[in-house]
Amino acid sequence: MATALTCFVALVAAGCTGDDRDGFRPGAADAGDPYVPGRGNGGYDVTHYGLDVRYDPSTDRLTGQAVITATATQDLSRFNLDLVGLDVGTVRVGDAPADHRRSDAELVVTPRDGLSRGRQFTVTVGYTGVPTAVEGGSLGSGGFLHTADGAVALGQPDSAATWFPVNDHPSDKASYDLAVTVPDGLAALSNGVPGPKSSADGWTTWRWSERAPMASYLSTLVIGDYRVVTDTHAGRPMVTAVAASLPANGGAASSLARTGEIVDFLASRFGPYPFDSYGGIVIADDRVGYALETQSRPVYGPAFFADDRPNASVVAHELAHQWFGDSVSLARWGDIWLNEGFASYAEWLWEEHDGGRTAQRNFELQYAKTDWSQPSVEPGPDLMFGTAVYKRGALAVHALRRTVGDDTFFRILRTWTAERAGGNATTADLVALAERVAGRQLRPLFDAWLVGGSAPTLP
Repeated sequence: MATALTCFVALVAAGCTGDDRDGFRPGAADAGDPYVPGRGNGGYDVTHYGLDVRYDPSTDRLTGQAVITATATQDLSRFNLDLVGLDVGTVRVGDAPADHRRSDAELVVTPRDGLSRGRQFTVTVGYTGVPTAVEGGSLGSGGFLHTADGAVALGQPDSAATWFPVNDHPSDKASYDLAVTVPDGLAALSNGVPGPKSSADGWTTWRWSERAPMASYLSTLVIGDYRVVTDTHAGRPMVTAVAASLPANGGAASSLARTGEIVDFLASRFGPYPFDSYGGIVIADDRVGYALETQSRPVYGPAFFADDRPNASVVAHELAHQWFGDSVSLARWGDIWLNEGFASYAEWLWEEHDGGRTAQRNFELQYAKTDWSQPSVEPGPDLMFGTAVYKRGALAVHALRRTVGDDTFFRILRTWTAERAGGNATTADLVALAERVAGRQLRPLFDAWLVGGSAPTLP
C-alpha cells in the first residue's frame, strides 16, 4: 500500500495524488477511437474555448492564451489536452496554478485539488512557438501551414491541436470565441460571426464568435492577403474571401458568390440553415488539395477551380456539410459516411436543380461502377476518405429515397437535422430515426447499400 509520501514522490512519474486515494482518478488520455489513436481525451466535457492568439508571419511564431471551460464527467485527479509542438508557459485551473507536463502530443494537467464529477471549471493555458503541419494524412497536408503571405490552419480528422490546446475529437463539441492579432494589412479569418476589429502599433486584431457547438476539426484560421467581402444574407452576416493572388472575377470568386443561392436551395431540402453566419474562403496554397466544411465558413483549396473554371458543385458539397457533419456531427469516425454520403448526395440534388443531370441519372452511373467489396461504414482508417464513404454513401441515400418516396424521404432528412442539431450521432441513430419516421423496417436496406458485399437489388 502506497503511503502519502510515496504518492507525493511519484506524482509526476505516475500521477498518484491524494485525490487518487479518495476515488479521484486521471481522465483517459485517448478518446478510444481507433481511427484517430491518441486523439481526444476523457474525464471532462468542454463547453467553450476562448482563444487569443498573435501570429507573426515573418518569424512563423504564434503566441496564444486559451481559456477552456469544461465540466468534469468523473471525479478527476488530472486530465489531458491535445497539443502538438508548442511550448507551454503557464497553466491555471480556476484561479490556482496547476502542475503540467508534456507527453508527446499531450498536455497533462494536474490541478491543485481534485475536480468532482459535475463541477464546471476553467483551464487557462499560455503557450508559444512555431506551429507544425500534419503530414501524410489521407487528404494531404494539414495542421498549421505557414504560407507565403501568412498561414492556414486546416485539416481532417485533426488540425486544431497544432495551434491551441484542445480535446481533439468530434464527440466533444464546444462554442468558440477567437481574437487573432496579425500585422496590419493582413486578413485573419475564422469561423462564425465577425466581431469588431481594432488596430494598434502596426497590428490588427480580428474577432470571431461561433456560438453553436463545433467539433474541433471544423475550426480554422486563415491569415494572409485576401479580398474579403462582408455582406448579409437572410439577415445573417455573410463573409467570403478569395486569395488576392487568384483572379478577382474568376472561377473561384464566381463560385463563392453563389453561396447564398446554394444555401437557400439546400435549406429547402434539409431544413433551416443551422448557424448564425455564412461564407467561404478560397486559398491559393497547392498543398491543400481538398475542401473542408469548416463550420459556417468552408475553406476551398485551389485545385477545385483549376484553369479558372467555376465549380458550384464543391460549394454545394461543403455547404451541405453544415447540416450533415457540422450541426449533426459524428460520434465516431467509423461513421464518416454520415457526413460524406449526404454531402455527395447534395451535389446530385444541386446539379439537378441547376439544370444538369438528375439525381436518378447520377445514381445509375455511380451504381454501375461501384466496388461493392468496400463498405461505407467502418471503412478502416486508410479508406476513411475513400470512394465507398462518399459515393456508395450517396447511393444508400438515394436508395432510401426510392424505397420510402420523396415525401417521407425529405421528412426523414428534416427530422434528422432538427432533432440532432448541435449534437452527435451514429449510423444506428439514423436507421432508428428513419424507421420511426417511415413507419417501417429499413435496417436490411441500409445494410445492403452500406456494407453488403455484392450489388444490392435496385429499389
